Amino acid sequence: MQGLHFAADRRLPRQMLAIAGMLLLLMVLVLGTGGQAQAQGQSTGAVYVMDNDSTANAVLVFEQAGDGTLTQVDSVATGGLGTGGGLGSQGAIALSQNRRWLFVVNAGSNEISSFEARGNTLSLIDTVPSGGEKPVSLTVHGQLLYVLNAGGSGNITGFRINSHGNLKPIPNSTQYLSNDGVGDAPGPAQISFLPYGRRLVVTEKATNQILTYRVKGFGRVSEPVINASEGMTPFGFDFTPRGDLLVSEAFGGADNASAVSSYSFRQGETRVISSSVPTTQTAACWLVVSRDGKYAYTTNTGSSSVTGLQINHDGSVALLDADGVTGETGTGSRPIDAIFDRRGDFLYVLSGGSYTVTAFQVEADGSLINLGEVSVPAGSVGIVSR
Repeated sequence: MQGLHFAADRRLPRQMLAIAGMLLLLMVLVLGTGGQAQAQGQSTGAVYVMDNDSTANAVLVFEQAGDGTLTQVDSVATGGLGTGGGLGSQGAIALSQNRRWLFVVNAGSNEISSFEARGNTLSLIDTVPSGGEKPVSLTVHGQLLYVLNAGGSGNITGFRINSHGNLKPIPNSTQYLSNDGVGDAPGPAQISFLPYGRRLVVTEKATNQILTYRVKGFGRVSEPVINASEGMTPFGFDFTPRGDLLVSEAFGGADNASAVSSYSFRQGETRVISSSVPTTQTAACWLVVSRDGKYAYTTNTGSSSVTGLQINHDGSVALLDADGVTGETGTGSRPIDAIFDRRGDFLYVLSGGSYTVTAFQVEADGSLINLGEVSVPAGSVGIVSR
């Protein structure tokens, strides 16, 4: 019996090695198959665009293949109305930080809709009043959502996101813009939380001002601190991972006059880092920062191009290309909103003139390779990637 037991003990390591070898081979086969599937275009994510239809607003769902190309797979009604045309804003669609909830504005019916997002599947959860007129931009941090209402005299209003994706208004959370609620709204373009969630930023095109709101207890915010923009017509903006702010400046759409400025927030003050760096392009309105914080891109509505900028360690910016053209979306395409995919490998640009979404592959040096485009309905606005 002892001899038999000893023989079994000697065989055990060989059996374990054989099993380990089989497992290793299986892993190689699985990974290899996955790589081949990705190269052949297997789905790796989703991109959402709002069609902004004035009779029945909807979110278009695009499947993202491993090679970055897009295919529309669904259209899901929001339960509200769009305007049928451009909103002049950035951030009409927003995802929660855990990517479970998708939020969109219904600018034609003064509402916000929330969806549960599961890859290529969207389920409408809630549609609620926005707390003002013509909501155009949304931002989310944790369980807080703020909306920018650009109609009437304009305001920002806060909501709390519950565990089911419903939106509940935060009492006494509404704050005015720089006009203090008097007269027409001053052309607000975007609202966004800073990365750490303690402050909100709003750009105003008509006043050339950038507003900051301090987030207080229970999700309410302070009255705005008003800062003069370095350039004219501050529009879209985004943040670096460390919290520096980059803002596109359209300069009223003047030919080849657009620029980008960068700012830091230190000890409660907004400080200029780079002042109006020219892009040599026209109507730079929307701006996004790469996932790694190395590059920023503006979409130039007036010149149908994309401008890339390098972001330095101190938050200053410089053009990637001397002529300001890092990517092109086609003559008359009039690019508007843009977004990176979740890994930062691809940049998707929505164009309001050609009614398309163009996919770009982002190279290590920040250059862009055009991968082609897909069609969207006229009037589509807002784009986000999951």
